[in-house]
Amino acid sequence: MTTVRNLNVDGEAALLRAAMVQELRDSGAITSESVVKAVATVPRHLFAVGEPLKTAYAANQALVVKRNQDGDALSSLSATHIQVVMLEQAEIEPGMRVLEIGSGGYNAALVAELVGDAGTVVSVDIDADIVARARTCLETAGYSQVKVVQADADTGVPQYAPFDRIIVTAGAWDIPSAWLDQLSERGRLVVPLRLRGITRSIAFDRSGDGLVSDSYRLCGFVPMQGAGSYVERLITVADGIGLRVDDQRQDFDVTALAAAARSPRLEVWSGATFDLPDELELFLATSTPEMVMLHGSKQLVDQGVFALSVTRGVPALVNGGSFAYRTKRPNEETGGFESGVLAHGPEAKAVAARYVELLRQWASEHQRRGAARIQYRPMPAGTAEPSPGIVAKRLGAVEISWS
Repeated sequence: MTTVRNLNVDGEAALLRAAMVQELRDSGAITSESVVKAVATVPRHLFAVGEPLKTAYAANQALVVKRNQDGDALSSLSATHIQVVMLEQAEIEPGMRVLEIGSGGYNAALVAELVGDAGTVVSVDIDADIVARARTCLETAGYSQVKVVQADADTGVPQYAPFDRIIVTAGAWDIPSAWLDQLSERGRLVVPLRLRGITRSIAFDRSGDGLVSDSYRLCGFVPMQGAGSYVERLITVADGIGLRVDDQRQDFDVTALAAAARSPRLEVWSGATFDLPDELELFLATSTPEMVMLHGSKQLVDQGVFALSVTRGVPALVNGGSFAYRTKRPNEETGGFESGVLAHGPEAKAVAARYVELLRQWASEHQRRGAARIQYRPMPAGTAEPSPGIVAKRLGAVEISWS
């Protein structure tokens, strides 16, 4: 009876896996036959222990594996969609040595399929429970050749270096020196890098002493633990209104901003097309250090205080006791939607004008996929300074230019 039941499970899983592969191909997430073959081969349900098969093979379903005492996710099995996007960015070839930072098991199994028998896969995690779980799942699925190491990934895994590829599966705020040191001369680092409250999966290649990339994709991951952990400030302005701030040194007049939020809003429209919101968000968030992420409650949206864009977080330009953020409205003359600005406070007109100029600049000069070039420059700890196009980190600076 057990054998029959397992055969039935395997058969259903194979059908669901094939459907997932087709969905990922149709959406453009998978573009190479090597990744198609890997996803079609690895039994994802063996890494989604206790989950229904349909959940395990839902292309956009992330599964929380462990939470802390407050209910926050500490580790998750990422959605297959983002995993294959990052594997496509990595361009892994047979025989490569690959380090995965953040263990779940499934992604390491996919990498094992890509590198083949001649390659090496090392997966590291700081959490003993996650390491044990990954080892068990990999063994069950037939990937015992993957080396699973318990360590703080901030120091990498020097005993197995150098690596041709390093793939990070946790939200990183900075790039530790060890990752650069352990990356081979022609290696590539794929990392979900947090930049002023947003995250992008960036595929970095070596460039002199630093890194350079023109491959970046929208993503979301649980934050890094250990020495590389970093918590953005969440500043409460008023009930239901918060600012997520990357730079710990920034000061805000919370009383003035709370009063501004209660004042009538100024509405200004740019005449520019609203499109590619993830690209626009990256442009806005990194355009000036005065941009922070504004978060507002659905209740305040329903009351007409804010536009819907604040419920998921939106880049906001703050100037003293005034602020502005982007919105959109239907407009066939601009191709379907038009971008605009809502501003509050005594300097609403001035801050709205600055924001609208950024929207127009984006639409006229950069409105396309891949317009950003992202560089990382290592610098002595604490010396990087934020400025337009530069996001300061502990150990260096991220420089973003647009073509």
